[in-house]
Amino acid sequence: GKENVDSRHNRGRGGETTRFHTVNVAQPVRFSIKCPTGWHHYEGTASCYRVYLNGENYWDAVQTCQRVNGSLATFTADQELRFILAQEWDLEEKTFVRKDQRRFWVGYQYVITNRNHSLEGHWEVAYKGSSEVFLPPDPIFGSAMSEKENVLCAQLQCFHFPTLRHHGLHSWYAENCYEKSSFLCKRSQTCVDIKDNIVDEGYYFTPKGNDPCLSCTCHNGEPEMCVAALCERPQGCQQYRKDPKECCKFTCLDP
Repeated sequence: GKENVDSRHNRGRGGETTRFHTVNVAQPVRFSIKCPTGWHHYEGTASCYRVYLNGENYWDAVQTCQRVNGSLATFTADQELRFILAQEWDLEEKTFVRKDQRRFWVGYQYVITNRNHSLEGHWEVAYKGSSEVFLPPDPIFGSAMSEKENVLCAQLQCFHFPTLRHHGLHSWYAENCYEKSSFLCKRSQTCVDIKDNIVDEGYYFTPKGNDPCLSCTCHNGEPEMCVAALCERPQGCQQYRKDPKECCKFTCLDP
């Protein structure tokens, strides 16, 4: 309902005063918040992405992503990769060797099949998932490679400068998996409630937005079957403020 309820006085039969309270008519709502705070949403894959700055080796990075119900990122199409490259990730420059370049672990591994005259091998998806995942082109081999390792791990290198970033310039590195690096996690979009908690499939919740009196069901990362409560204005209070996160909770501003 409206914060300031309009009261209109009309004369009914017999001279009685009839009060009409105007309320807002319910409107369809489109929710844009489908990722927890700190994650970037991409509609094309219905996924959320986050760069973790704490330098970890490849195997520790895998576990960190799994703890947030995700995995090291793989890509299904050029558009998804371009979305990643175009993001401003709010990163500290000290986590990178060069200020103009940034490297992240991603979910591919390079399997070496021949070390005779030159390194030969092929890319694989580190953790089997969608068959639609594309594989990177031939890599640049990292400086910390070991002659004993037959499996190297993928780093995606992008550039800090906005012009280079928006042109999609990038490189793929095959690096020693025990080197420490920032990494990129990917997870499915999710339901996020008004207090930034992640909501499981099938549960009721209040979506992030401007209406704390909305209750929806989480289905495939989307709020569905939403119902709203209308709040009565606080009695004996002319000026008041609604709590933005609690339904039907008001603060009276009268002297």
